[in-house]
Amino acid sequence: MNNRNLLLTGLTLALSTSAWADFTATPEEARGIAREAYLYGFPVVEMYKTLYTQAVDRKSPNFKAPFNQIGNTAKAFTARDTAFVTPNADTPYSFVWMDLRAEPVVLTLPAIEEHRYYSVQLIDAYTQNFAYLGTRSTGNNGGHFMVAGPNWQGQQPLNIDRLLRSESNIAYALYRTQLFDEKDLAKVRQIQKGYKVESLSHYDKRKTPPAAPKIDWPKPTPTMSETPDLFRYLNFMLSFAPAQDVEKDLLARFAKIGVEAGKPFKLTDLSAEQRKALEDGISDAKAEFAEFKNTKVDTHEVSSDDLFGTRDHLKGNYLYRYAGANMGIFGNSAEEANYIGYFVDKDGKPVDASKTDYTLHFDKGALPPADAFWSLTMYDGKNKLLVANPLNRYLINSRMLPDLKLDADGGLTLYVQHKAPAKDLQSNWLPAPGGPFYGILRLYLPKPEVTNGQWHMPLLTPVTPKQ
Repeated sequence: MNNRNLLLTGLTLALSTSAWADFTATPEEARGIAREAYLYGFPVVEMYKTLYTQAVDRKSPNFKAPFNQIGNTAKAFTARDTAFVTPNADTPYSFVWMDLRAEPVVLTLPAIEEHRYYSVQLIDAYTQNFAYLGTRSTGNNGGHFMVAGPNWQGQQPLNIDRLLRSESNIAYALYRTQLFDEKDLAKVRQIQKGYKVESLSHYDKRKTPPAAPKIDWPKPTPTMSETPDLFRYLNFMLSFAPAQDVEKDLLARFAKIGVEAGKPFKLTDLSAEQRKALEDGISDAKAEFAEFKNTKVDTHEVSSDDLFGTRDHLKGNYLYRYAGANMGIFGNSAEEANYIGYFVDKDGKPVDASKTDYTLHFDKGALPPADAFWSLTMYDGKNKLLVANPLNRYLINSRMLPDLKLDADGGLTLYVQHKAPAKDLQSNWLPAPGGPFYGILRLYLPKPEVTNGQWHMPLLTPVTPKQ
């Protein structure tokens, strides 16, 4: 980025403390705009929550590493990990929050064994997956990969394997390294040590560009994603994401309620009528999502394939993007992983392990088809986190098949319930909380029969309800 762009970036950040966007919409118009802006902005603000706790707040138990440095977690996620909802526990994570304002970042990957899955998911400030590195996309031979922001106009070094562009100057690299079992942790740690992150100038031994202006990160609040306060954080984050041509009209409409990149959003400057219009618009958005989830997601008419991906893949469907961020932020794109959510049983009733035990049965030869591996993970329906249990078992996956008990006909039955089943069935027990829950069946590198409909997912079957 040249000095002029750095000055413009600094000006944008300075505006955030000196200018106030006008609220020009009528209350009726504001309600409709607020509904749109909430669906649009929720993923951005949810991403900011994770950014703040992982890269800004050094006192946070979830802090991983400062910007443009890597933080490795050489363990699987447990019920004690709360940085983001619906995490997986099969692939220890590594985390890089990238500040691309001054110059690109170079990610170096080591070569690893062929049979182990790994990936680097590159996510922009809107939670859109703009690129991938790893087993599927670049192979297991490693390499050097450069991530550049929207304003960078330099020349790609010859020894860079691939240049990847983010449409925002703040971006996230989320690494997943397959863990086979607890004995495999040392090997995963060794692989993670080979993940390297450096600035382009350091990598290419060129002159370091001027540093980007310091950022005053606003501290998150408990209700920031649920109230009109969301728009304050959205305005802040939009200053790092230049407007796309396809969204300029939409953003001009948002400006009528004070949603504008780099501008402060002051609820205290609004009238009671204006504030109520925003609150009503947010309520409308939440109701729209609830209806969508009940009628489209829970019935599997809309799948994870639709909710996660590039901007082009999402085609401007902000309800879909919102749904993905609400139910499982940072989900993989369809070609990388398929997610099947178990929110209801085979009769369409919400699942609740305080009332009913459940089974999930796979016929012989009908296990989830995946080139890497599959995994069924349990989550608490209230906080969307992993469920603490006596076995410290959060999932059942394909690596565990030798230890699972098959049915007499060669099929596989899993027992999904709160209290332990009979002793001879406990190898197949996936512990649930004593209340609402949901399960996510993940298929990493799904085979074609998943998307073409040849493979049919089994449904949760309720056992005799508890008295």
